[in-house]
Order: sequence, then structure tokens, then C-alpha cells
Amino acid sequence: MSRSHGFTVLADETLTEYAARAVRYRHDRTGAEVLSLSLDDANKVFGVAFRTPPANSTGVPHILEHSVLCGSRKYPVKEPFVELLKGSLQTFLNAFTYPDKTCYPVASTNLPDFYNLVDVYLDAVFFPRIPRHVFLQEGWHFEWTEAGELSRSGVVFNEMKGVYSSPDSVLGEFSQRLLFPDTTYGVDSGGDPKVIPTLTYEEFKAFHETYYHPSNARAFFSGDDDPEERLRLLDDYFSRFDARPVDSHVALQEPFAAPRRTEMPYAAAPGQADRAFVTVNWLLPDTADQDRVLVLDVLEHVLIGLPTSPLRKALVDSGLGEDLAGGGLETELRQMFFSVGLKGIKPGTSQEVENLVRGTLTWLADGGLPADAVEAGVNALEFALRENNTGSFPRGLSLMLRALTTWLHDGDPLAPLRFSGPLSRLKDRLAAGEPVLEQAIREYFLDNPHQVTLTLAPDTELDAKRLAAEKEELAAVAAGLDEAGRQKITAIQEELRRLQETPDSPEDLAKIPGLALADLPVVETPIPQEARAGQAATVLLHPLETAGIGYLDLVFPLDGVPDRLVGLVPLFGRALLELGTDRRDAVALTRRIAAKTGGISREAMTASLVGAGPDAVAAKLVFRGKATGDKVPDLLDILEEILTATDFGNRERFTQMAMEARSRLERRLAPAGHATAGSRLRARYTLAGNLSERMRGISQLLYLRELEERITADYDAVRRDLETLREVVLTRAGLVAGLTASAGDMPRFEAAVSGFLDRLPAAAPAPAVWERLVVPGAEGIAIPAQVHYVGVGLDLAATGWTFDGADLVAARYLRMAYLWDRVRVRGGAYGAFCSLDRLTGQAVFVSYRDPNTEATIDIFRGAGRYLMEEPLSDAEMTRAVIGAIGDIDSHMLPDAKGHVALVRRLIGDTPEVRAAMRAQVLAAGTRRFREFGEALDAAAKNAGIVVLGPTPSLDALRVPGLVRLDVL
Repeated sequence: MSRSHGFTVLADETLTEYAARAVRYRHDRTGAEVLSLSLDDANKVFGVAFRTPPANSTGVPHILEHSVLCGSRKYPVKEPFVELLKGSLQTFLNAFTYPDKTCYPVASTNLPDFYNLVDVYLDAVFFPRIPRHVFLQEGWHFEWTEAGELSRSGVVFNEMKGVYSSPDSVLGEFSQRLLFPDTTYGVDSGGDPKVIPTLTYEEFKAFHETYYHPSNARAFFSGDDDPEERLRLLDDYFSRFDARPVDSHVALQEPFAAPRRTEMPYAAAPGQADRAFVTVNWLLPDTADQDRVLVLDVLEHVLIGLPTSPLRKALVDSGLGEDLAGGGLETELRQMFFSVGLKGIKPGTSQEVENLVRGTLTWLADGGLPADAVEAGVNALEFALRENNTGSFPRGLSLMLRALTTWLHDGDPLAPLRFSGPLSRLKDRLAAGEPVLEQAIREYFLDNPHQVTLTLAPDTELDAKRLAAEKEELAAVAAGLDEAGRQKITAIQEELRRLQETPDSPEDLAKIPGLALADLPVVETPIPQEARAGQAATVLLHPLETAGIGYLDLVFPLDGVPDRLVGLVPLFGRALLELGTDRRDAVALTRRIAAKTGGISREAMTASLVGAGPDAVAAKLVFRGKATGDKVPDLLDILEEILTATDFGNRERFTQMAMEARSRLERRLAPAGHATAGSRLRARYTLAGNLSERMRGISQLLYLRELEERITADYDAVRRDLETLREVVLTRAGLVAGLTASAGDMPRFEAAVSGFLDRLPAAAPAPAVWERLVVPGAEGIAIPAQVHYVGVGLDLAATGWTFDGADLVAARYLRMAYLWDRVRVRGGAYGAFCSLDRLTGQAVFVSYRDPNTEATIDIFRGAGRYLMEEPLSDAEMTRAVIGAIGDIDSHMLPDAKGHVALVRRLIGDTPEVRAAMRAQVLAAGTRRFREFGEALDAAAKNAGIVVLGPTPSLDALRVPGLVRLDVL
């Protein structure tokens, strides 16, 4: 067996599915394992994972994941992680806590930058400082409020309060925990807010000592970097340790003898008092047998993967609930499980849902699954596996996480990646007429006694009870303190604040490896684009290597949509894909899409135009489809059918869609309150923001509630509205089509698309006039939550500001320095963000899972003064510029490149505009930072404010003119 840099080769093979050389190693000294994939991918990925099974719900692996990135042996600054984010070209930099593992992945397309990231992360996990104050900051600590009351705070503590405020999160967490009562999966690795405060610093330190050792590590590399250098980097760290047994084995759950049922409360808003949730859950075998995993993957898609899949359809058509619940098939743990149910059911109807699930599965097992549904399921899975389109998520990281499903439990890491064999065997079995999926339904569901039915019952007083109980508990703790105890908490609080406010020394900051401005490309890599202006529509060609797949974007102007129908556009787009046509019903249509294409999606897009002012907007309905080259004609045939022949007469299905859309927006308020706050703020300033809020935000939620009433009262009128939208939107007048394909496939693709465009209607509707939604200057939006989401909007354009590319650098610096330090580190919020609309001049600040309100508002308002007064070293400016260039040059897969190039053309973001912006970014300096700060400070005098949170917090807000909005 060959050896290199202290490693022995365990296996060396070609992974044909991804054209990769895959080599497995074991470190001779420690036993650490490495999987090294060499392939043609410039987005290089490294990750190290540890098996970290928690014994309780204190959240210790989660808190440790945060904490090891807060300073290490070689990099003794407060937050090396943040310093890297400030000044790296990274394409991914984060960490994940799973129920059984903790992963630390990084990615970059720049080789020196990649090696810097690898070294900082290795030092962080193996040699962290993790002093007590980091545990207090990231985990939990006591502190005195301004009113003299005792409280708790901590980043993870507040994060998990937010998680436990979302019924969807609670439903998912406890569906898993109840299936695994006797294993590590039966506790919350993220941390239960009621249990987190029982964790001690000593237990926290011991967890790291136990599990963060090379003998318990699995390291992964993927990309086009030198495989020998990978081993050298790892050996430099691993060889500092000796082999040590680490008991991190994850036990299998003993099967239940009979099904179980559990009911729990969730914090419901007053308007949700009649809505419960239910899931039916089954524990499945482990992930070792990949043939079985693939069967279950296909079965999941057949049962619930499409809007018209039989189990999903049976549940939704029943009228028992508003939307599907459950995560479907979970394959990332040692044992798989399947979860399905309904959201928005009437309390007391859980048994009906369970009976319906079992009855539908029995009917399918006995009568057989529809052949076209099975074909659709197999094709959808095969297309996804072969395309390997992970969006902005690095492909290599996706491969790492898939490998870990078996590797973590001492199995073959390549087994989940070698999909060709299991897929071929499954297709052969299906072609031979074997009832593979029907047998799986019987074996894994109907005849499986390891079943749990979980119901979440609404409790509109639960949040108030929790707050009261927490307040009572803390008051009791405070009352039990003597003067020395009170002073100890005060001293710890003051010392923590002192350490947080003490800046890192320039000498320590200089130890963080980084790039120089000379390492940055001076010009942006162009995306190839050729325009064809024909009689039918404008066609934009993007010849890029796509491995035989054709990607098509159809962009229809919304200019002719009457103002009263703006809110209907998103549901109209969905209806085209799900209602069926005059040629085939919804079931046949959705299965044909899955069987013949890689999927068709739709999006209502709104964007401001470059240099045209706040009332100029590109408002479009975009359809995006993809297919292998031989099936592009099928894709175009399907698109023509849905665009010209959709049957809007299916009242029942359209009612379900409206109800689902409304329910999803309601449930999104708590977990994504920062997005809601940002949407409401942007609606104040630009027509694009206004239209976006009407089609995605709270205004859309209110519109959908009215629409449900209209559907009940007069569906014929609603149907006429849908027909009107078809007439004014789905024409070739103003249509832009974007084609992305390999150069050799492009002529055939272009010819087919041109013929398709010629067959679309040619009408050119008159432009409509859209009214601006009036949004209050200050809003408080009541939601059932234990934390807040705070937003502040600043209109820079009103101060006379004009854009300079350096402002992107300044805004990014605010996010990574000022906001991170003030809102997250000191304030205890899970996150804080700042976005700048360079086209129209608005800065929007939002916080995420924030224990504070007014303090955060003041911090946001003070951002300009910070830039005006904070001294900035040359090194800090360099890091800020590098980070901004990294954002501009974000790594994209071919389909994303084609789409981005198309959107840039639509809004006038020309190569010349972008080149000027890039030059300004590269030339950014302190003078422009101060000028940008002055504009922010001037705009802060008329700031827009949005706060989402519990009613008592909103009632206590001292914000002049605050309008409270109760939407739940």
C-alpha cells in the first residue's frame, strides 16, 4: 500500500459519475480518515467533520461549533471567522451542527485563498482558545437589564428561542426525537432554550476534549487543487496528536412493538387558534444499503414529490388541512425516517389524517402505483443526480455531505456517490414488472410498527406562559442571590462587555492570512452573450459548457397587468404549472413535466433599472426550464401547452393553491421575520420594492385572504381575472428568451426555440398604471415569537447621495464589523445584515432572532456616525475591498451565469457600468467611507422602522408614530 505525507492509501478509484479520481487515506499516526476527490472544478472545497453525539439538549455541540471559530492558537483574535469573511474570496465559509456530527467546510476558487481558509479552520477546530467568556457570549449567561431585572442572553440561546417559536421547526424537531427516544437522535443537538442554561463551562470544554481529535475526524477535499498538498496540510495538524480511542458511536434505535401517539402545544397567534399540525412518522433502516436508499428516494418522489403525487394529493384534496407537513424522507442520519402529514388541521382531527395516510398507502400498495408516476419519479431523481446542480452551494460540499451519511458510521464514503449501479438495477427491476415500490410501501410503512403520530395543538397563551415562567424563574434566582452573588453576575457582565469592546491588536490581526489587492482580477470575467432580435422576441444565447443540458428562461413583461391584479400574478404563474390544460389534467401534466424535463419553475421578478430613478422598474414573470438535449422539444411542447392552453376552470385545485400560499406566508413570518421587515422597508422607496411587497410580503398575505373569500363567493370572476392575465402577459410582445447550452448544442436549441416563439400570441397590451402601496413610516408587526426581527431603512437618495462602487465596500464593512460586533456579539442576536440598493440608493438594516428592539434601532441609526468616526487601517480597507470583490465575482454554475447575464441586460447593468463600479471598488478609501457615512447619518433622521415580535414588546416600543399591524 502506498504512503504519502504520513498517510496510507486505503482505496484509489475513478468515480465515473463525477469524472473524479477518488482516493481514501488513513493517517498513520492518528487513524484520521481522508477522502480526496480530484476533478475539474475550480470551486475547491475542504471540510473536516467530527462525530459529535450529544447526550442531552443543552446544545453543547452547537455552542461549540460557534465557539471554536472565536480565536485559536495561531490566530488569537476574537473572531478569525469574521476576519476571513471580511477579506476573503471565499465561495463558502460556515459550519453546521447536525444531530450526530459537526462539520466545518470552506470553499474558494482562488488557490492561495483556499489554502488560507483551510489553515485557519484546521487551527480553529484542533487548537481553539474557547475561554469562558466565549462560552458565555455564544452559549448563555446571566445579565442585569437597565430595569435591574435578571435576564439571560447568548447567541445560541437566542437563536434557539427563535427556532422554538416556529411550529414548523418544532414539528420537524420532535418528529425526529420521538422516533429515536433511546439514542442521541432523541435530544436536540441545537439546544432546547429551557435546557441550554443547565450547561456548564466545564461540560462545554470536556465535549471538545472528547470529540475534537483527529482519531474522530473525517477530512474531505474536492476540486482541481494539488492532491499531495492536501495531505501535507493535514499532516501538519494531525501529526501533533497521538491516536486515541474516541467513543462516539451512534447506536441504532430498537424498534417499537406498536405505534405511538403524542400531542404537544405550539405558540399560536390569536388568528391561529383553530389550526393544529400533525405528522405521521416511520423509522426506516440504516443508510448502508444504497439500493434501498435509492428505492426510498424514488418512492418519496412518487408519493409526495409533485403537487399531484397520490399521497400529497389525497391529503390536500381531503380538505382536512391547508398544506402538506413533514420533511418527507430523511437520509442524513444513521437510520432514515419518513415524515408526512398536514398543517392547519382542525384540533381533534389528527386521527382522521393518520387514517387517510394509511388508507392511501394501502390503496397504492394493493392497486399499484401509476406507471407514469413511477417514470416521473425515476427521471426526476436521475436528472438531479446527473446534473448535480447545487445552485450557489458548492458541488464539492454537496458530495461531502452525501459521503458522510455512510462514512460517519464507518461505511464506504463513496457508496452514496456511486449512483449509477443502484439506479440501473432499480430501472431493470421496474422494467421487469417487479412491484418494487409497492413492496417498499408494505415493508417500510404499512407493516412497520415503529410509527409515531405527532400532533401540535394551538395554544394562544403559550408564549405569554413561557415569558411569565421565565420571568418568574429568573426573579426567583435573583431573589436567592446574596450581595456577593449579585456582584458576581455584575462583574461577569462587565468583564464580558470589556472583552467584547477591546479591539484585537494590529499584531494579532496581521496573523490572519489574506490576499493582496494585486491578487485580485482587475476586470470581471465576462459571461458570453449573443443577442438575436427576431420578429417574435429577443433571444439571448449563452454558450457555456452544460454537459448536454439545455436551460431556457422565458421572461414575460408585466407592464400590461392592471393594478388590481398585481397580487394575483404569483398564483397565476403557479396555476400555469399545476392546474392542467385542455389537453391533459393536472396529474398528467405534472407527471409529464417530471418525466420529460429537469423541471420548470416560475418567478415574479421586480428590479429597478440602472440610472432611471425609483419609479422605473423591470417587472417580469419568468419561467425557467431545463432538459437534456434530446428532450428539449418535449420541454418546449410542454411550455407551449401551459402558456396557451391552461384550463383555469379547476376551482377546487385553485382554492387549495391559494390556501397553501396564504398558509406558507403566515408560517414564514416567524422564522424569516428579517425578510418581512426588509420587504416592508423597501416598499417605501422604489416601485420595484413596492411591487415586490405586493407579490411576496404582508400585502400578498392580505391579498390572498381576500382572494380566498372571492373564490368562495364568485369563482367565475376570479377565473376571468386569470384569463385577463394570460391575455396581457403571455404574449411574445416584449418577451425575452435566454438560452444556455454547450456551443455544439446551441444551433439546434436556438432553432427549436425560435419556432416555439413564433407560435405564441402576438398581442401587445397597453401599459398599465400601478399605484404605490402606502406603508407607514414605523410599523410593529405582532407575531408569536420569543425574539424579534428589527429593520431600519435609510433613503440615501433623499440626501443627494450618488452611488460610488466604494459604497458597496463600506456597506459590507458595516455588516462584517459594526453590525456583527454591536448587534450579534454584544447584543446577542443571531444575525444582522445591511444591504445597499446601488441603483436607487436605499440602505436596509435588519436583525435576525434578536432579543433587543430599541437598542438595535439605535445601532442601525448610528451606522453612519461609525463610518465617519471609526479609524480604518490600510489592512482593514484591503480586506474590505477583497471581500467586496468576492461578492461581485461569486462563483456560478452555467445555468446561473446565463440567468444573471439575462437579468443584467434587462435592467441595463452593462459591462461598462460594471467595469466602472469595479474600478471604484478597487479604489475604495477612507474618504469615501466618511462621505457614505455622512449620507447614512443624514438619512437616519427620517428612518423607516419595522419591528416584528411579541405584542408586549411592540406595546413597549418608544417609537413615535408606530403603527401596530396584527396579521395573525
